[in-house]
Amino acid sequence: MSSGEFEFWFEFASTYSYVAAMRIEAAAAQAGARILWRPFLLGPLFTEQQGIKDSPFNVHPVRGRYMWRDLERLCAKYALPWRKPSVFPRNSILPSRVALLGAEQPWGPDFVRAVYRANFAEDRDISSPPLIEELLTKAGADARAVLAQAESPDTKLRLREQTALAGKLGIFGAPNFLVRGELFFGQDRMDDALAHLGASAATGR
Repeated sequence: MSSGEFEFWFEFASTYSYVAAMRIEAAAAQAGARILWRPFLLGPLFTEQQGIKDSPFNVHPVRGRYMWRDLERLCAKYALPWRKPSVFPRNSILPSRVALLGAEQPWGPDFVRAVYRANFAEDRDISSPPLIEELLTKAGADARAVLAQAESPDTKLRLREQTALAGKLGIFGAPNFLVRGELFFGQDRMDDALAHLGASAATGR
């Protein structure tokens, strides 16, 4: 029996979103929940909310050093491949537009995981159109058609609007899980979000 839908707000440049993206489908299946994939961009939110134009982990080196070690531990804990990217954060605009187009498509989740593996396990440039074409093809999409649509004014506007919506929802980082208006921030809150979803389904609230 399905416990309902919950939203997964993620950013491809986000280290902790990598861990969440690689865990979320198994966790959702166990809970009988359906994932609504919500790619967005953190850069505009950081500029608007915090007045910075870089990752907070770069702006605050102490936080950054902790984060990189924490990621090593988390990847070991969940048996995830890991290679520290040589560029951080990487430009995530193109894969985010593509993920937006794939949110309701069968190839969407495979593409999302592939982009995260490319960035955080293979140290590849996720802003590269040839790489995105390769990952789309492997995911079973019509790569050239999707890339052409990703460059359309409509898709560009949709991603800007989705990023603006993230800010309105109170999102300030990534990843996030939104359950019936309740926001859960951080990959370590995934189980709490799914528990809240199950409780809400049980009570009809």
